Amino acid sequence: MDSKYNHKDHEQKIYGAWEKSGGFGPTDDPGAKPFTIIMPPPNANDPLHVGHAMFVSLEDVMIRVARMQGKAALWLPGTDHAGIETQFVFEKKLAKEGKSRFDFDRETLYQMIWEYVQENSGVAVEQMKRMGASADWGRFKFMLEPPIVAEVIQTFEKLNKDGLVYRDMQLVNYCTHCGTAFSSLEVEHEERVSPFYKIKYGKFAIGTVRPETKFRDTALAVHPDDPRYKDEIGKEYEIRGLLGTMKMKIIADPLVDPEFGTGIMKVTPAHDPHDFELGKKYNLPVTPIIGFDGLMDFSWYLDDPNNQDEKYLSRAKKYHGLKVAAMRREMKKDFEEDGLLIEYDPNYKHRIGVCYRCKRPLEPLPLPQFFVKVEPLTEKVLTALKDKRVKVLGSGHDKILKHWLSSLNDWNVSRQIVWGIRMPVWYRIKEKVKNPTKRAGEQKSKNDMVVRFLDKSGELVVGNLGELVEKYSLEEIKKGLQSLRAPVGVEFVVSPTSPGEDYIQETDTFDTWFSSAQWPFNTLKNAKPGDLERFYPTQVMETAYDILMFWVMRMLMVGIYKTGKVPFETVYLHGLIRDEKGQKMSKSKGNVVNPLSVIEKYGADALRMALVIRSTPGQDKNVGEQDFRSMRNLTNKIWNSARFVMMNLENQNGSGGAKDKEFKESLNKLVSEVTKQLEKFQIGLAADRIYNEFWHWYCDECIEKAKNEELKTQNLLEGLVVFLKLLHPFVPFVTEAVWGELQRAGVVEEKEMLMNSSWPQAK
Repeated sequence: MDSKYNHKDHEQKIYGAWEKSGGFGPTDDPGAKPFTIIMPPPNANDPLHVGHAMFVSLEDVMIRVARMQGKAALWLPGTDHAGIETQFVFEKKLAKEGKSRFDFDRETLYQMIWEYVQENSGVAVEQMKRMGASADWGRFKFMLEPPIVAEVIQTFEKLNKDGLVYRDMQLVNYCTHCGTAFSSLEVEHEERVSPFYKIKYGKFAIGTVRPETKFRDTALAVHPDDPRYKDEIGKEYEIRGLLGTMKMKIIADPLVDPEFGTGIMKVTPAHDPHDFELGKKYNLPVTPIIGFDGLMDFSWYLDDPNNQDEKYLSRAKKYHGLKVAAMRREMKKDFEEDGLLIEYDPNYKHRIGVCYRCKRPLEPLPLPQFFVKVEPLTEKVLTALKDKRVKVLGSGHDKILKHWLSSLNDWNVSRQIVWGIRMPVWYRIKEKVKNPTKRAGEQKSKNDMVVRFLDKSGELVVGNLGELVEKYSLEEIKKGLQSLRAPVGVEFVVSPTSPGEDYIQETDTFDTWFSSAQWPFNTLKNAKPGDLERFYPTQVMETAYDILMFWVMRMLMVGIYKTGKVPFETVYLHGLIRDEKGQKMSKSKGNVVNPLSVIEKYGADALRMALVIRSTPGQDKNVGEQDFRSMRNLTNKIWNSARFVMMNLENQNGSGGAKDKEFKESLNKLVSEVTKQLEKFQIGLAADRIYNEFWHWYCDECIEKAKNEELKTQNLLEGLVVFLKLLHPFVPFVTEAVWGELQRAGVVEEKEMLMNSSWPQAK
């Protein structure tokens, strides 16, 4: 053996040997008990971050232990298309080239993103391999492979046939920058500073941080028991505003906070979720003032021939097309000019919803969307949790899961992006709406569908489809199509293929979480023949606790609905990785741990062990340079202890007395206790126990006894073999390297690689 262990001399060679051996796949022994983990799919073209390194480390420990125990161990890997995140990155790339997504038709843009992802698709996989991930790469799956896509579409068809899909106009959390809606679970909330305005509203005064929506206010709301306004309820007033006067009725709403501001609230159904529901109750119109581009829209005022006042027309022209921040500045000036501004606080702090990608404020906007009814799905998950068919490991997160399952709103599965699985929904061009609703803002014919497309010359055309088909062929419209917005009330057909030539397909894609909710059964169904029957349900779903609601909950909902079985028996939730001071990692703080840099400096084993040791499900973990250095020292200790044993096998025999018996008893106890810890998924505790027993008992005590001939060196070798096997799932490279040295020296009888050797048994 070399005098020192250098990870750079061994890791690449060992991983190549592992792959060549074919040992990453499950055994063909039909009697072997299955143990399956479906890998949480990282973004196909993103480099690994420390969170990825954590899941790779933990899952590889689990799968290596199961493999050594003789189970049919399958770790099925894959990558995600990551919908909005990938399109967001690609659009930034386009922007650097002076281009925009609006320069391309839908199909061209999709193909461009596809090619971009394919160019970078090996990044995550190669980095996981550098960490020693012993996944079955022959079963690798990508979310947008045709069979995977077909299964997602089939699930939506089934949901629709079962009456669990509906389309409705709802206020959605819309990012005007990213151009898509998000579900309520995806909204991040941050404290921001916004100007607070106290404005005259006729004989009343209101306080608001959103003065720009006042042009579409439809009522004023007060608490029914507020003595200040009790006699005003039901009355109608003319309210003078920046564009003239408008009639406003006072309505009662028990959700109005009498203590906030003046206790009277303006109602804008098109721009506030609470107001939207209030609008339904009082049959108020839903008329947005902000467009999906994030710009103020005053076309309704400018196009009205009844509006003749030059002052107001001039203002409307000034306002039209402004961004919200600029609009507020202009309104402040005009409020002051008209004597309507009572108070102004430029430093008012409040919490707002922001886009989790670009961090811009989200705009509640009315948009027809597809929803999945969740109650029939959540009920089955709650039953499975109650019956203990699935258990959640991670300090109280089972209660969090049950809370969300009991209070979840219907699932908005529509996303207004190109990159993803296009919804299999079709609208007939000329068919009339069946039973159109009378709610304001809704259309009455499919001819009222609005489309954006590039014509043959590449010019952008936006308009009413019913009118455009008189000028352009449907083929030209479909070929250059960017987006389509169909009114609520139109009939739609759910089908994987076009129902006919006069149908046009919805341009929305599925929410990324809708496709990934099907990942466990979808991957197994489309991996190798018989995999679904043999390996489903899986044994473990290991992932970060921060996506419990986004992903784990939805996998349970859709998995049970589609297969009648829970998709996994145990949920292992690891915590977030923080720096050595316990701070959240961020680029701005300069404390981000780059897994590849750690591997380069200290080796993959050091990174893995530092992340896993003393980790606890559901608890965040601190790591830093000292941890990686300590675990690098462990790899050196393993190497050096093996060198000592091999160098002294022929030189010392030892006593063979009480010390040897005590040694074997301690070794048996260690094997038994560590095995039980691993079976209970106490992985961090098991790592800590093995580390301490190896370093302090085996190396510090037992090797010293052998030096003094108080312990047989042959027993020391047996102990080394046991420790190599116990340590292997945690630090696979150095243990495999030592194992190879022992085999070449002829001192171990087992011929297979350590990865495929048997787990030690307590004798």
